[in-house]
Amino acid sequence: MSPRSPSNGWIGASLLRKEDERFLLGHGKYIADVRVPGVQDVAFVRSQVANGRVRHVVKPAGFAGSVFTLADLGPLTILEAGPELPQHKLSPYPPLADDRVRYVGQPVAACVQPTRALAEDLVDRVTVDLEQLPAIVDSVAAMQPGSPRVFDHWADNAYITSAVIEGNPQYLALAPVRLRRQFRMNRQATVSLECRGVLAYWDYRLNELVVYLSTQGGQVKRLGLSRILGLPENQIRVIAPDVGGGFGGKNRLMPEDVAVAAIAMKVGHPVRWIEDRREHLLASIHARDHYYDLTLSADSDGTLFGVEGEIYIDAGAYALWPTGAFQEASMASRNLTGPYRIRHLNLKTYTVATNKAPLGPYRGVARPGACFAIERLVDEMARELGREPFDLRRQNIVTAAELPYETAAGMRLDTGDYVAALDTARDMINLSAMRMRQAAGEPDGRAIGVGFAFYTEQSGHGTAEFAKRKFRVIPGYESANSRMLPDGSVIIHVGVQNHGQGHETTLAQIAAHELTIEPDRISVRYGDTATSPYGFGTFASRSIVFAGGAVARSCRALAEKIRRIGAHLLQTDVTNARIEGGVVHGPSGKISICEIALIANVRQERLPTGMEPLLEAIGTYEPTVSGGVFAYGAHAVAVAVDPDSGVVELLDYVVAEDCGTMINPMIVDGQVQGGIAQGIGTALYEEIPYDEIGQPLATTFGDYMVPCAPEIPDVRLAHLVSPALATEYGVKGLGEGGAIAPPAAIANAVADAFRDIGARFNETPLTPRRVSEAIDLARRAKGASA
Repeated sequence: MSPRSPSNGWIGASLLRKEDERFLLGHGKYIADVRVPGVQDVAFVRSQVANGRVRHVVKPAGFAGSVFTLADLGPLTILEAGPELPQHKLSPYPPLADDRVRYVGQPVAACVQPTRALAEDLVDRVTVDLEQLPAIVDSVAAMQPGSPRVFDHWADNAYITSAVIEGNPQYLALAPVRLRRQFRMNRQATVSLECRGVLAYWDYRLNELVVYLSTQGGQVKRLGLSRILGLPENQIRVIAPDVGGGFGGKNRLMPEDVAVAAIAMKVGHPVRWIEDRREHLLASIHARDHYYDLTLSADSDGTLFGVEGEIYIDAGAYALWPTGAFQEASMASRNLTGPYRIRHLNLKTYTVATNKAPLGPYRGVARPGACFAIERLVDEMARELGREPFDLRRQNIVTAAELPYETAAGMRLDTGDYVAALDTARDMINLSAMRMRQAAGEPDGRAIGVGFAFYTEQSGHGTAEFAKRKFRVIPGYESANSRMLPDGSVIIHVGVQNHGQGHETTLAQIAAHELTIEPDRISVRYGDTATSPYGFGTFASRSIVFAGGAVARSCRALAEKIRRIGAHLLQTDVTNARIEGGVVHGPSGKISICEIALIANVRQERLPTGMEPLLEAIGTYEPTVSGGVFAYGAHAVAVAVDPDSGVVELLDYVVAEDCGTMINPMIVDGQVQGGIAQGIGTALYEEIPYDEIGQPLATTFGDYMVPCAPEIPDVRLAHLVSPALATEYGVKGLGEGGAIAPPAAIANAVADAFRDIGARFNETPLTPRRVSEAIDLARRAKGASA
């Protein structure tokens, strides 16, 4: 049974997540758990070079029907990816390489065998004759004249360039204080708990291609597969079973998805591919890889004027359908000012092609890089002015009285109290006590530092916003189909995909709130294009805004019909009937919703004259403000740093955040904690470096570090609740927020620990080597100046 409902309904109740029981008991069902008779495994022949011309592929004798090249998959239509902008250069991305490979790990051929081991053995017997060509692996160098071209016919290596010019940038050169710095956030993998996977077969009974896919949204994947394979959408069924994390890495149509689906149509039996961890690190969607060269201008009293400079996004070798990586640069530039009163911008952005795996949307997308750049600039500006970084932030942050506030880049900050969040984080971290400890010094020689960072997170973008960005697919709404069965229980089908967010619980709470029944009576279903209403999936912290709104609307329609039936049965006017506690009440009687559900479904002779049977409603939802709503928060962290080894320990981590109304506060806490764990990975551990010829140097967990339980501190949270004005219940998205600020907060704390020597920490991850080298460089510079 569910715990008792709070007095104002189920909104705000900290219910245990419904889905956790099956996972904790080992009853989850992922792609690798799907059992289909006759299934055979696929292993891919992958490019060993970063840039090369494919002369030919030699199949082993006797295995011509088990080895597939691009020519064997056809006919296929290669989709154009990226925005519908004429200046965006196209980068056709075939599921298997044509006459060119452009990154290490690109699929060249696919081998099918009864087991994965046999398929991998066959991979070793396939010969690929390649002419190796010069590679380019640095986004800044790629934009220099004469650099190797990723696509020979391009004039340069930019998918797209753009400028953000706002306010009066000509004033910036006259500012009394100007501070120029360079920042780099290095490349990462998404490292979901479950790697990618796809299983496909032709269902002869239903005459359709069935594709099991570990994905963040099946409807858009079905659209893409339909266009590529030349099948009508009603002959493709995409099923997403349990999905073990996505983080943006399962939100684009990938070459392996298409190749396995195409092979299934050729061989007449089921085929599957389960990504191993080496493949994931080598060739799955990568993230981050930003470079910023920025100048912050300010008055001598600390008033921040504006930012100018260049932003480079390394998008890798191909744009991924449907959107590509073009919005990374847009989001980095538009989010750069954060919550600060910075009125002048003069930015040039470059989305650059290199010989690396394609870049995709990762938790927080471009916001962690933008947050890292601006928060490090603000910190260093404070040092330049001899100010406390916290005080400079507080001086320049937008106040509650100024909201709603439109930033220089056109982002509309709506409800909240940003100053209160910053003050709360300061008090929680106990800045004064940490300063005393810092001054006293640590007995073991480690240095203590405290760092702050503030983030804003835009979510709930509507149709107009995505149309303005020229998306090929406009994810401007979500839908929900709510159906009450004869016993009064409810099944709700939604188009979003649950892969760790707790949708089965929070969406059930919304439905329970509207129908005044217990959440245990409500089942939430998703992940099957044959049964789910159309939707765009789970990404960009949008699900609670869009799917939550759609569930609310559909359940309100159900509730209204229930009320009308109840009024008829109670022989009263509908205006005299109300729903409360699972019962329709009238002036002189009551009737339970369960009784009404039975009548509506199987005893329809008792319905009001002319009313159709069934209790079922579809609701669609888009917020009334298309530009989205903003969650926000202040992070503060205390660190201890060994100056010789460069090892950073997180002593304390606090967050004061505002995601509007919380449907389930316990799930909110979990989402924030999980985001911070990923942010710690960005800050201190995760990186895929490349050598000069484009070989990735981290393809196992022996080389690619991730934070584990000992590295993640107990995070203390405080919630400020400022309901949004344009969404159902006042909710704001929060899934990405926790991951945005940690790199900036931790880097600021490490810099604070060594502020006496002016050491700079402007590249993530802050590995022990980078930290110790920065400290040594600052010591030598200070010694030389003395």
